[in-house]
Amino acid sequence: MISSVAAFANNASNDNKADTNEVKALNKSGFDMRFTNSNETINYAAKALALAQKLNFTNGIAEAYRVKGVGEYYQNKSDSAINDYLTSLNYFEQARNLAGQAKVYNNIGNLYQEVDYQKALDYFKKAQVIGEKNHDQQLIASLNLNIGNVYLRKNSFNQALVYYNLAYDQFKKLNNQKFLVQCLQDLGAIYFDLSQTAKAEELLLEANKNAKLQDMNASVASINIELTELYMKENKLDEAEKYLKEGIAFAELVNNSKFLSDYRFQNYELELKRKNYKQALEYMREIYKQDSTTFSSINVTKFNLAREEQQHRVDSDLAKKDQENATQKFWFLAVAAGLLLIVIGLLTTNVKRKADTNAKLLELNNEISRQKDNLDRINHHQEEIIDERTRDLQVKNKKLSEYSSYLSHQIRGPIATLKGLMSLEKEGLVDQSECIAMMNKCVSEIDEKIIEMSDMLHDQKSSYR
Repeated sequence: MISSVAAFANNASNDNKADTNEVKALNKSGFDMRFTNSNETINYAAKALALAQKLNFTNGIAEAYRVKGVGEYYQNKSDSAINDYLTSLNYFEQARNLAGQAKVYNNIGNLYQEVDYQKALDYFKKAQVIGEKNHDQQLIASLNLNIGNVYLRKNSFNQALVYYNLAYDQFKKLNNQKFLVQCLQDLGAIYFDLSQTAKAEELLLEANKNAKLQDMNASVASINIELTELYMKENKLDEAEKYLKEGIAFAELVNNSKFLSDYRFQNYELELKRKNYKQALEYMREIYKQDSTTFSSINVTKFNLAREEQQHRVDSDLAKKDQENATQKFWFLAVAAGLLLIVIGLLTTNVKRKADTNAKLLELNNEISRQKDNLDRINHHQEEIIDERTRDLQVKNKKLSEYSSYLSHQIRGPIATLKGLMSLEKEGLVDQSECIAMMNKCVSEIDEKIIEMSDMLHDQKSSYR
């Protein structure tokens, strides 16, 4: 009977492990589909979430919400994405999963790239701290790529290029082909901004080719925006139209409204270059309608990101306070019980110790009184010494003042004589040799007075020792 129960428990454990592995597999499949079909990303995440909630698998729930947010990000649904990211962050915090938290910080940083560069960098750096601590090379490389994107948007091209090259080398070592496509695209974009169009074209075409090989539909749509703009700048309008149409097809495939809006504007620019003003005007009307909606959407998104982030902080603080309160209550009861036992023990021995304590206190009090009397005598003696030395110093200071006045008076006479001789010599009223002799005499007197002063001061200093 016992062995059959053990076998049942073991099977249950194996089943549970298999179920959690299925959650992980669903989340991974959804995440891997983000470049190809974001709808499938969201569908896989929903399946993983349902199973993880049934199993009460906290890390699985957290990752499912994160993957769902990634799918919504690729569909340009920022409001839904931030909600799912913050929910994911809550679960990862409950599970104390720092690696998971770092991934979510990276995802939230990507959302902020469009609306607040500094916020984006703040989140990327929070993720970077954890990534470096965990030696997560994949995450570190992704963060370098994303930080480069922020600097590109800030038009800090040289800084962006540093981060892009760093990310490219890291992904090459990791042999991550999909992220290498993104690196090629970003490097192409920055060389285009630096007006190195030949280099930009080479990188973007390679990125386009590799993205198609990897079924990265979202990346193809994004790369073709850059290629269309590049070819229009070079007046290669047929090439521009080719990549524009291909890009629209891929943007519709991944259901990304932002890409479609960008292509609408490129259609307008293309028709304007071809002087098809009527068609260009139609695109302009569509763009005007779209821009008013997009402007409003960007402001709403920025507000919602800030609001949701604030709500997450409030919820997180409340959860921490609840946990702290529960911990405090437990320790309060434990300490109270311990103190009660200690008090009972002390009461049983207190009567016996009380007499001994009183005797010791009386003895200590007598000793303190004796020491106080000694200190009073010492202090009185010290005061007498201080008064005597003060009087002595006053007498010596008075003497020094008198010496100083005397010597000052003695030196002033020869100096006055020197000044007079110099005036007489200047007016030619005294013979030069006689003047020099008299000046030598004055200088000798001054020298003697200085020596006398030095000796007097030396004697005074000696008297102080």
